[in-house]
Amino acid sequence: MPTPSIPRRTLLQSLLLAAVAGVPRWSRANSPPALQRPTAYRSGTALEGYWVSEKLDGVRGYWDGTQLWTRGGQRVSPPAWFTAGWPSTALDGELWAGHGAFATAVSTVRQGDAGDAAWRQMRYQVFDLPGHSGPFDTRLTTLQQLALPAWVQPVAQSRVASDSALQALLRQTVQAGGEGLVLHRGDALLASPGKDDFLKLKPFDDAEARVVGHVAGRGKYAGMLGALQVETPNGLRFKLGTGFTDEQRRKPPAVGTWVTYRFRDMNPSGIPRFASFLRLREDANL
Repeated sequence: MPTPSIPRRTLLQSLLLAAVAGVPRWSRANSPPALQRPTAYRSGTALEGYWVSEKLDGVRGYWDGTQLWTRGGQRVSPPAWFTAGWPSTALDGELWAGHGAFATAVSTVRQGDAGDAAWRQMRYQVFDLPGHSGPFDTRLTTLQQLALPAWVQPVAQSRVASDSALQALLRQTVQAGGEGLVLHRGDALLASPGKDDFLKLKPFDDAEARVVGHVAGRGKYAGMLGALQVETPNGLRFKLGTGFTDEQRRKPPAVGTWVTYRFRDMNPSGIPRFASFLRLREDANL
């Protein structure tokens, strides 16, 4: 049976009602939200006015006021108690299971029926209010004043005075099991984002690429994986031949899956230098 067309006036009225209710249109269409993504911190950046927090290794989660979504636009279905009492304002944060528990967070979010036991390991660490029109300084103050359940927590923010102090904080964070740091500029508006408004700092650079082939191993790796042939989102192809365990070489990531790799810098061609496999990116489609 053909799908009935929706009268233009009815459609416009529905969109208007959704806007008045503060529910983003993308949530109705199940398309990805336009969430801000951090760019790489550059040494020498003037740090006055920046807030610094730990970069949490979990699954990005967007609360639209009534429903929880992933960055990729997939609906998240935690037990009802997990989102009970959450505010009607939009929240942007990380669904996090703790240090070293990235795979646990991904598994819990991916499953439609993970159950209470799995979700009681999770925290929703909130770092922004995407529906707020003010600068980050004001958004942060408003966020910290919200009444939230114990498993929903504003991410701790602090100031640093110099690049050396920032690097010391990075080392301390990584030693404690963290992935790195993020920096929010206090006067930044979400409505007119600048390239230095939201930064990330890690002890190494990393990125994602899609597996497009397997290269057979030789010598001690005969009969196993020698390297992955991967392709970056902008179409560049290169090989990843280091960073694998023997088990990963016996059962390598399948063609079509996404992996995260670490590297030092880029060649003039755009190919990463000293690239090494880090992990299977299980949340690539979340």
